Amino acid sequence: MKGRFVMEIDCGNCRLRSWRPGDTDSLVRHANNPKIWLNLRDQFPHPYTLTDARNWIQTALSVQPETSFAIDVGGDAVGGIGFRLQTDVERFSAEVGYWMGEEFWNRGIGTAELKTATQYAIEAYHLNRIFAIPFEGNLASMRVLEKAGYARECQLGKSAYKDGKYIDQVLYAYLVKKRES
Repeated sequence: MKGRFVMEIDCGNCRLRSWRPGDTDSLVRHANNPKIWLNLRDQFPHPYTLTDARNWIQTALSVQPETSFAIDVGGDAVGGIGFRLQTDVERFSAEVGYWMGEEFWNRGIGTAELKTATQYAIEAYHLNRIFAIPFEGNLASMRVLEKAGYARECQLGKSAYKDGKYIDQVLYAYLVKKRES
């Protein structure tokens, strides 16, 4: 990682930072949970193995600009947040996705990291809009989005297929206020 920019931001009750090769054990410990898998895209594997962790960290560290970050509590990577930068006419937009180990749920960490990451992404990637598309049953994630300033825009009927069934997704967005010239 010599010569590579390493991102680290204090969120109060957690830190957002670049992934590190040494995060593999912590990543497996927190990611290998079917409750987490049920609320994420299928590209997030279950069971979550050491090989998955190594591959993920290698991928996250190879992307430029860096768009995926660890959620760090007490020096351990307990979750992740990332941005999928859009292209073409949507080039000033990004989709955000995040997850956190179950033992850290309901502590305000999700709201703190999403607020911080949103502001970071707006500045770092020159964004005008950030959106998220949680599954309809993921009420905790919807509360996090709302507390972080995201507004519910619409419900996408039967737009996802997860765990053998079609489910609705809910579109949330954070719009940047008009900047002063």
